[in-house]
Amino acid sequence: MAHVILGLLLIAPQSFYDLIKRFEAGVALFYSASSGSIKRALDTLLARGFIEVASVEAGGRGRKVYRLTDAGRQEFRAWMTGDLAGADLETAALSRLYFLGLLEPAERVPVLRRITARVETDLAAFSALDEHLDTLDIPEEQRDLATHQRATLDYGIASLRFMLDWFRDHIDRHETPNR
Repeated sequence: MAHVILGLLLIAPQSFYDLIKRFEAGVALFYSASSGSIKRALDTLLARGFIEVASVEAGGRGRKVYRLTDAGRQEFRAWMTGDLAGADLETAALSRLYFLGLLEPAERVPVLRRITARVETDLAAFSALDEHLDTLDIPEEQRDLATHQRATLDYGIASLRFMLDWFRDHIDRHETPNR
């Protein structure tokens, strides 16, 4: 969440309310966040020196507008160009894709290649599990349950194959813009 907020603030300084609206208007397509989690992330980013209060509007509420610091820009870039961490591959990949245009053109394809490498790793693990399950003898009383559990794995494999194909195609389009 913190890196998504850094990306939004890299686009433009924003208030807490503006950030909530930005999540609702687009980020929520791939990243779900409550106002409380956004507020906690803002507090953490402030404490770590990645953002600062750019201004406080006069009036009853004293609305604060946040902006990135140089350290925040560096942190965002390190996250964008680093390896994808965590169990939620789709969110990690789509978060980077959403902000890819903030990087220099020469940095974009390497980010996409790191995404495809992670998808390939996860797909290999899912496929190995699939092959292992083929060797098991499932007791009759658990076969109905196992059928649906296996369907879940099949869905995961199909989803990863789609993701891999989609990102490879995106890399091809990015490397050959006139295509």
